[in-house]
Amino acid sequence: MTDEQVAGARPGEDAAKRPETPAQRSDRNWNELLQELRVMQTGVQILTGFLLTLPFQQRFSELDGYQVRLYLVLVILAAATTGLAVAPVSMHRALFRKHLKRELVTAADRMTRAALVLLALVVTGTTSLVFDVVVGRGAGLVVGAAALVVLAVLWLAVPSVVRRRG
Repeated sequence: MTDEQVAGARPGEDAAKRPETPAQRSDRNWNELLQELRVMQTGVQILTGFLLTLPFQQRFSELDGYQVRLYLVLVILAAATTGLAVAPVSMHRALFRKHLKRELVTAADRMTRAALVLLALVVTGTTSLVFDVVVGRGAGLVVGAAALVVLAVLWLAVPSVVRRRG
């Protein structure tokens, strides 16, 4: 993350032009990041909860080897996503009153970006697994790939276009 990004300035915009101190910028960036994490955590919790209930369903025993392996990978990815999405809060607790807000924001930003990558994989894999079980392997692979493309467009391409236009 660049100093301008940490400071909350647009690329090419001088962070000093904003009417806030570095501490205020870090506080604002932290609060914005927490709002984003709240939105993401809800989706992660719902998806993880869904995955954790599957083995207790009657049809789970009918899954083939591929489906069971995919399911187990998804559980691991969902747990890792949950860990990364909650890590900034834990880190904040560990660094509370240590005057390291800027470092906290930078580290939390990186963890959140990594959690988004894992979340994309969990959403893609879960969609693929559901279609694989309900319709068939081919449909599962096609829909999983389509989900990955849609998420890549929404989460990577669209922000990139907006950033270039801004």
